[in-house]
Amino acid sequence: MKNILIIDDEIGICSSLTFALEDKYKVYSTLNPDEGLEIIKNKNINLVLLDLKIGDVDGLEVLGRIKEINKEVIVIVMTAYGSILSSVEAMKKGAYTYLTKPMNLEELYIVIGKALEYQGMTEEIQYLNKELQNKYQYGGIIGKSEGMKKIFNLIEKLKDVETSVMITGESGTGKELVARAIHFSGKRKNNKFVEVNCAAIPEGLLEEEFFGHKKGTFTNAISDKIGKFQYANKGTIFLDEIGDMSLNLQSKLLRVIQEKSFIPLGANEPIDIDVRIIAATNKDLRKMVEEGTFRKDLYFRLNVIELKIPPLKDRKEDLPLLFNHFINISNKEMSKNVKGISKEVEKLLLEYDYPGNVRELSNIIECGVLLTQKEVIEKDSLPSNFIERFNKDKGYTIEGKDLTAMTLKEVEKLLIEVVLKKNNGHRKKTADMLGISERGLRNKINEYNL
Repeated sequence: MKNILIIDDEIGICSSLTFALEDKYKVYSTLNPDEGLEIIKNKNINLVLLDLKIGDVDGLEVLGRIKEINKEVIVIVMTAYGSILSSVEAMKKGAYTYLTKPMNLEELYIVIGKALEYQGMTEEIQYLNKELQNKYQYGGIIGKSEGMKKIFNLIEKLKDVETSVMITGESGTGKELVARAIHFSGKRKNNKFVEVNCAAIPEGLLEEEFFGHKKGTFTNAISDKIGKFQYANKGTIFLDEIGDMSLNLQSKLLRVIQEKSFIPLGANEPIDIDVRIIAATNKDLRKMVEEGTFRKDLYFRLNVIELKIPPLKDRKEDLPLLFNHFINISNKEMSKNVKGISKEVEKLLLEYDYPGNVRELSNIIECGVLLTQKEVIEKDSLPSNFIERFNKDKGYTIEGKDLTAMTLKEVEKLLIEVVLKKNNGHRKKTADMLGISERGLRNKINEYNL
């Protein structure tokens, strides 16, 4: 049974409406707006019948406070004055509709029924959107394209086995997210996930980072240091950008994989470990093996199973899901309520090829949410460098000249020159391609002194 609250300063109105509605709904009523707000806080109220004038209290103010408490509550305003302006203002502030007193009960029943039906549809849509989002997620990774479905299937198969995994793909495709999904959905999820970026740590320090050291091994080694492999024992170690690791350290890593133990710097006794290794790179390791810059034996130890993440430009059917995902994240971080993107922005984002992949899209959406003053992200809220790259990538140039930096006449002149050249000066063919008459073309040629 749905819950209805009546807020009106006339006891007769409260009584008569309660009597009219109580057979079908659970009805609460009050003459005091503050008491009504408390009822909304403490009861699961679905719909409020609110008088626009409650003694000295403005009903519009009460409406605003109701929406602050729970914006999903349906509010139908009642007025004895038939004030269209006040009623329209109430609807602008979130009221579902308005009714004038004295009310026709048949009309009231119909309006309440439609309002609650609308509320139910809204809740269903929200539920389905949430279910849809969950359906196309795996461990925080978003996608419904065939390429991402294959990745999800591989994660499901790999999560509980001990096989080493190599994750490949362009920068920004989400290799770390895939590694985390494998770990946190598998049997090692209650143990540590330790990430080491092999490109971010100087070569001379990476060995110490991996294996740690004993006190007194070198100057400033005033205590023992536990390395990442020991710290990750029973869990997973994620070696990101492994293609940047030196050959010397590659040989030591190979020994750790083979022997399942290592010796910290300055120590004599080995430490046994049980660590699953997941590696990732945006480099072509096969080519590096051929060139001798990556060990062949280590490559085959690490690359038992390869997960190749497709670039964003090859899975554009995932874009609408990602738009909503990043808008929701940015809304939470910035306490905003952006609903989506404009049609113009949607067209731009769907056509763009994202050289920076998902990371770049995340940055674009974050900037859009930050800068927009509206409920949707408009083009003027997008990063200027994105617009510049988009124009360049989409070929808004002729013979290397940026059309966006030219006047309309300059563009027209350049276009006529290019098409004339393409047709070896043949004017009829040129006019046909340009969609103008030969006479019009001749006038343009004279105008631009071509």
